[in-house]
Amino acid sequence: MPHPLREATVALLADLVAFPTISQDSNRALIDCLAGHLRAAGARVEVFQDATGTKANLWATLGPDRPGGIVLSGHSDVVPVADQSWTTDPFTLAQHGDRLYGRGTCDMKGFIAAAVTMAPVFAARLRDAPDARPLHFAFTHDEEVGCLGAQTLVALLRARGAAPRMAIIGEPTTMRVIEGHKGCYEYTTRFVGHEGHGSQPDRGVNAVEYAARYVTRLLDLKDALRARAPADSRFDPPWTTINTGALTGGVAHNVIPGRAEIAWEMRPVQRSDADFVRDDLHRFCTHSLLPAMQAAHPGSSITTEVIGEIDGLEPMQANAARDLLLDLTGANTTDLVAFGTEAGLFQSLGMDVVVCGPGDIAQAHKPDEYLALDHLDACLALFDRLATRL
Repeated sequence: MPHPLREATVALLADLVAFPTISQDSNRALIDCLAGHLRAAGARVEVFQDATGTKANLWATLGPDRPGGIVLSGHSDVVPVADQSWTTDPFTLAQHGDRLYGRGTCDMKGFIAAAVTMAPVFAARLRDAPDARPLHFAFTHDEEVGCLGAQTLVALLRARGAAPRMAIIGEPTTMRVIEGHKGCYEYTTRFVGHEGHGSQPDRGVNAVEYAARYVTRLLDLKDALRARAPADSRFDPPWTTINTGALTGGVAHNVIPGRAEIAWEMRPVQRSDADFVRDDLHRFCTHSLLPAMQAAHPGSSITTEVIGEIDGLEPMQANAARDLLLDLTGANTTDLVAFGTEAGLFQSLGMDVVVCGPGDIAQAHKPDEYLALDHLDACLALFDRLATRL
């Protein structure tokens, strides 16, 4: 049977999908919309904008002003739709059968819509429970490009000494209880060489060729990381991975390219692997690539920009959030996933953290992204049971 609040949740989800909150664009209109709903439910709402004024995090609280409580967290940004072949308008919610189509339905506006729709129910439960702990809502910006908003929000909470007890990160897990995931470290490495005529390669410094040598080194490191996999690793795959996302450079067939750029990432299963990769690449550039480039042209350079270094969610022997979610969902097992979330940032505050939300990560970032209605109903049912425990 559909959950009694399904219709209201779908209506709010339609509003949220209509906000084209691609990471490069503003999320303020969506945050203001959520703030209005939460204030109407009686929440104490704070909106923290970034330095540009175009992005914002939302922090809202229901219930008493005391330590502890639970955080329901989600990111408001979505990935681009350019060059994807959608059969529906990505920013207009479309229902076909038991699926809701639209950018962000799965990742992760469905969870946000369910949490905010349930806010009046949570508020009523908290009013009737004098010994209740608070319920917090954390909605962030720019998760897809380095968890920028969550880093700022967590730093603010740390400075305040705020101490929620647990956090539920509502990324799409098909409502499975996830107690751990890999980290996500993203970089852009830029090469500056020296342009020239393609017929005289020795008079220039070919930035693309040196970038290609850097990518080859990344491939060698991929093999080395396989051998470093912990024997007891539960991840799939069990080792730290590296992915070269893009290599760009050059302007024409007959011009020595003076600039090149590599976008790449690694997903560590252990922090020592990240140190291993960074140290190796530093030595490779310092002792091999850069001397060769500068011997031909002293102005050559290699620089690496850190887009984001987000630690993973470390599985913990004692995790009250995991135990609570197992109880509320009726599940008897937990899983680990390879994709990254903001969970490790909240864990760094000393909170017990779990990842659990509607949707399947297999649908995220793709054209015709969708959320199955039965997942949405399951999320609402989970919140029903959570409301009785606040």
